[in-house]
Amino acid sequence: MYLLYQLVIALYAALAAPRLLAATLRHGKYRGTLAERWGRLPSEIDPGTSTSIWLHGVSVGEVLAARALVPVLRDRYPGHPIYLSTTTDTGRRVADGLEGLDGVFFFPFDLSGTVRRVLDQVRPMLVITIDTELWPNLLRHCQAREIRTVLVNGRISDRSYPRYRMARWFFRRVLRHLDLACMQSEASARRLIDIGAPAERVEVTGNLKFDALEPATGPVQLGGDGVPRTFRLLDGRPVVVAASTHPGEEGYALEAYEQVVARDPSAVLVLAPRHPERADDLVALAAERGHPTVRRTELPFDREPRARVIVLDTVGELASLYELATVVFLGGSLVPHGGHNVLEAAVRARPVVFGPHMHNFAEIAELFRANRAALQIDESSALGPTLLRLLEDPVECASLGAAAQALVMSHRGATERCAALIERMLPMTRSADAAIVMRFPT
Repeated sequence: MYLLYQLVIALYAALAAPRLLAATLRHGKYRGTLAERWGRLPSEIDPGTSTSIWLHGVSVGEVLAARALVPVLRDRYPGHPIYLSTTTDTGRRVADGLEGLDGVFFFPFDLSGTVRRVLDQVRPMLVITIDTELWPNLLRHCQAREIRTVLVNGRISDRSYPRYRMARWFFRRVLRHLDLACMQSEASARRLIDIGAPAERVEVTGNLKFDALEPATGPVQLGGDGVPRTFRLLDGRPVVVAASTHPGEEGYALEAYEQVVARDPSAVLVLAPRHPERADDLVALAAERGHPTVRRTELPFDREPRARVIVLDTVGELASLYELATVVFLGGSLVPHGGHNVLEAAVRARPVVFGPHMHNFAEIAELFRANRAALQIDESSALGPTLLRLLEDPVECASLGAAAQALVMSHRGATERCAALIERMLPMTRSADAAIVMRFPT
């Protein structure tokens, strides 16, 4: 089975090579990452005489979820370096700024030789993957070396569940190598058990992403340093943030903004594409429609620009911009991408609007709808009227935002529940010199 899996991985790599090469040449993506993906990690990834904890999160959302887990692991297992791997360039850039980590690297290709090479260098006692990351060779080699493996923040969406079930014969064997699965919901837990996970290793702990966020502690200080000062022009003006948009959605966002600006010419649109390398295309699109447009990196620092549309071409600033938003449109939801996470805007008490395609975050979307903490529209033509209604009704805006923030705060606690389960499996050490001896049941 594993030989067939490795052949499939190799075939996929061969077919994907032209696309990856084009992305490298056009946008600079993947440049300088291949050595790490083949298991040649930087020399600073070295736990010395200790063993380490290896966290893995695919991209930005998963890396941000790890933010809540890192200090808890640091407290329980001092003296054991904590490393984090990620798959995407944007995830890596966010991970590089995460506090409490001893090193960051790109996740290796899941081939036996590559995985063995990484395990030899990282020497983990515990491997934690965030969200539903099931890498057969990694799990198999970890079990062979008596390395504990844990899935946290696990979820199986309505859309992916049928595909998992079709391959149950494969995942049943893979999931036997996993020591613990901490799932976001009862539905996801049942689905994981159905595709082969031993029921006694599956627990419902909630969503780490609720814990990884802190509400704003006060009003935005537009005269300070960093992003708020750069965006000081937005003070007192309606600000629409179109967040994590995908191809095809920016046109809808611009159409909606045109309806807004017809009522209030002072309104500003911040277009934040999911992939910042698309910024040039979006600047051109907005300019074609007659909107004075500027990239975020070209904003004058201390004077008001003449642009009404700002295209965010940086990584890691979107969360700060939510604090300046009057209303947020969440991208990935007007095209069948599956949506994005509403929580970063919600914890800042901002009203959020999303489209019909939220299948990747179906449980959270339903939770927010049921609690009147966000608005969902059925089609793109409803975006403009919905934004106008919110901008013209500050009471509804405030009510939605307050409900959203309250919902986030009431669902915290997943990190502590996960940590308690890990500690039960792998007793914590309070001394940096203490050794953890692991024994696995046969």
